[in-house]
Amino acid sequence: MSQKVRAVVARGKNQPVTVETIVVPDPGPGEAVVKIQACGVCHTDYHYRQGGISDDFPFLLGHEAAGVVEAVGEGVDEVAPGDFVILNWRAVCGQCRACRRGRPWYCFDTHNAARKMTLEDGTELTAALGIGAFAEKTLVHAGQCTKVDPSASAAVAGLLGCGVMAGLGAALNTGNVQRGDSVAVIGCGGVGGASVMGANLAGAARIIAVDIDDRKLEVARKLGATHTVNSRENDAVEAVRELTGGHGADVVIDAVGVPETYRQAFYARDLAGTVVLVGVPTPEMKLELPLLDVFGRGGALKSSWYGDCLPSRDFPMLVDLYLQGRLDLEAFVTETVALDQVEEAFDRMNAGDVLRSVVVF
Repeated sequence: MSQKVRAVVARGKNQPVTVETIVVPDPGPGEAVVKIQACGVCHTDYHYRQGGISDDFPFLLGHEAAGVVEAVGEGVDEVAPGDFVILNWRAVCGQCRACRRGRPWYCFDTHNAARKMTLEDGTELTAALGIGAFAEKTLVHAGQCTKVDPSASAAVAGLLGCGVMAGLGAALNTGNVQRGDSVAVIGCGGVGGASVMGANLAGAARIIAVDIDDRKLEVARKLGATHTVNSRENDAVEAVRELTGGHGADVVIDAVGVPETYRQAFYARDLAGTVVLVGVPTPEMKLELPLLDVFGRGGALKSSWYGDCLPSRDFPMLVDLYLQGRLDLEAFVTETVALDQVEEAFDRMNAGDVLRSVVVF
């Protein structure tokens, strides 16, 4: 039987979000209804609100979430009612060429729920990243539910559903940071801060945080940065080179995703070093680099999509590290807010006042 719940909806481009009643259908085959306990306020949700991802309004926002499975559809055996889960937006298919090659984190045919949630008048909603978790309950594909230790705080665990996982994975998975490496992270918001934490977890010897906001640099130090550079006051490339014996860093992570910061990352890396792009560019952005420099500097230029994570592998492991006191995920939760405070949380996020605001239910 379908249910009516409160949720945050973006009805039109650049319009403030509203809290409305939506209809959540019963789960169909392969689907699950999840009672949301907490959901982080992420830049991606704001991009949906702004029409920067698509124009399939109205959007049901929210995706960085954790909660408890309430009901499952036919054929679901990976999770059951009562399971505490983190939601993910890359439910791998297991059948595409990436999955068959043993690289499911590159899955080309990820799953979402087939049934649609709607407004009360029947208007279909587009769920952000196939999740739509700024809602008391949401409908997802069962593969989007990753069971983890229920001892973890939902406000903390949910952050692994997107931004924090993207940053940790950029360092641990895509960048393959090794013990003793030097790492520079350009942009130290939520994703960049998580990249700093990931580099620290991997055993990097030198972690250089680069940002234009001293507040974020101070937080980056708490997350594991050994050095900081305010690139509004200093040339980022020269500073990173100076801090690495004139060579550049072994791994440079661009957590901003604009041409200027990517060029900084490219030239701030050592010969044969690695650049990881985890910041998300907009469609109109273009990058120009001398091809001879691309050839001559060697190394690798990588993009990190969702931190190249495999939720079934990474989420439980990272939650366990958090519960052991080895991964301070609580450091990312700047504030908790109510469902009707998402618009104000967007303002604080855009002003750089928070790492993460988290909606709690």
